[in-house]
Amino acid sequence: MRVALRITLALAALALACAPASAQVRGKKGAYGAIAYHPATKSVGYTFDYPASRAAKIDALKQCGHEKCEVVVTFHGACGALATHDARFGASAGATRAEAEAKALRKCGADCEIAAWACTR
Repeated sequence: MRVALRITLALAALALACAPASAQVRGKKGAYGAIAYHPATKSVGYTFDYPASRAAKIDALKQCGHEKCEVVVTFHGACGALATHDARFGASAGATRAEAEAKALRKCGADCEIAAWACTR
């Protein structure tokens, strides 16, 4: 019985270690996230699961990689999304990924596509 339990635990640990990062649960209730964007270069940076809003914004700007990037959406215990098309963009937060994406697409307009999204829950 102990051997079977050890094997089961070892297989579960191996499955978690081998799972892609997107499949692992990362959300933390109350965590902060942000998306930064620079329309001219299409540079994007996003963060999630930060303990403070300021830290999430600063890191999103760093990830964006252009000195004129701006934070276009922040979220707390929720999701954020950025939709783009040519020179247009729309960004929004929502309770779920689907809600944030739908709002961002609606703000951006026709022919827009989701360029980035992140969730903290």
